[in-house]
Amino acid sequence: MGTRGSRLSVAQTSRVICELEGANPGCRYETVPITTRGDTDPRPLFAIDQKGIFEKEVDRAVAEKKVDFAVHSLKDVPSDLPGGLCLACVPKREQVNDVLISKDGLPLEGLPQNATVGTSSLRRAVQIARKRPDITVRPIRGNIETRIKKIDGSNYHAVVLASAGVRRLGLDVRLAVLPVDDFSPSPGQGALAIVARKDDHGTISMLEKIQDPDSRAEAEAERALSSAVGSGCRFPVGAYARSGGGMLTLRVSAFSVDGSRSIAVERAGPKSDPVSLGNLAAAELRERGIDGLALNWREKVEEWNRK
Repeated sequence: MGTRGSRLSVAQTSRVICELEGANPGCRYETVPITTRGDTDPRPLFAIDQKGIFEKEVDRAVAEKKVDFAVHSLKDVPSDLPGGLCLACVPKREQVNDVLISKDGLPLEGLPQNATVGTSSLRRAVQIARKRPDITVRPIRGNIETRIKKIDGSNYHAVVLASAGVRRLGLDVRLAVLPVDDFSPSPGQGALAIVARKDDHGTISMLEKIQDPDSRAEAEAERALSSAVGSGCRFPVGAYARSGGGMLTLRVSAFSVDGSRSIAVERAGPKSDPVSLGNLAAAELRERGIDGLALNWREKVEEWNRK
């Protein structure tokens, strides 16, 4: 299996291996680390005008049959996979929330006045600004451990990360969980994606044994929504689908660059048709002016990149 070489990617892949070994006794698995553009480009994510910067090279190895399948964080996987590849499996999803990590484990409301918070996400930056306008949000890159080490009370008082990555690494840190009502996660956050070749039916059959139907349906709804509105690193949208009783509920939040305007949509539909649910939510967002917010963001990102 192909994967990025970061500690988090290796931990995620090891988790998948454990599940596969339990579901497919007698099979052996080899991990092949692959470096991606996202690992080597130091710029903030919104400054890189390219989809799939964390998975393109890994998926190329799948397409070229150098590996049989690839393990990714689902939120890094574009909705339009290259021809010949498919999203073969979504294992059980982790917690979707973002977390605020600081030396004292303070909640956002408890950080000192005019504190500095690090994040690599435009979505998180505007959500923080809406709750605490006094806080300075600064871009921060590097793996999870590198970002956490930068918390020193002078350069960064805290950083915001996805809970799933912190939990998968088993890090001993002091954190406050940010509620999804105020900090709607990135589409696909907390889920893993396993990509394989469409014609490799044996591998797909093996992978499907560890698929979680609820997590798959939630992911499909969020990905359909993201694809329909064109969201990504340069235009952030928060989306979270929840499964229960044969139904899916999809909640979506989008904001203007300065956080002064927002659009929130909640739609429900049958779990059997998650793509239609995502498209319905996207249609309502367009009716309520999301295209104007998207243009607003993209113009601002271009302005930032010119500076």
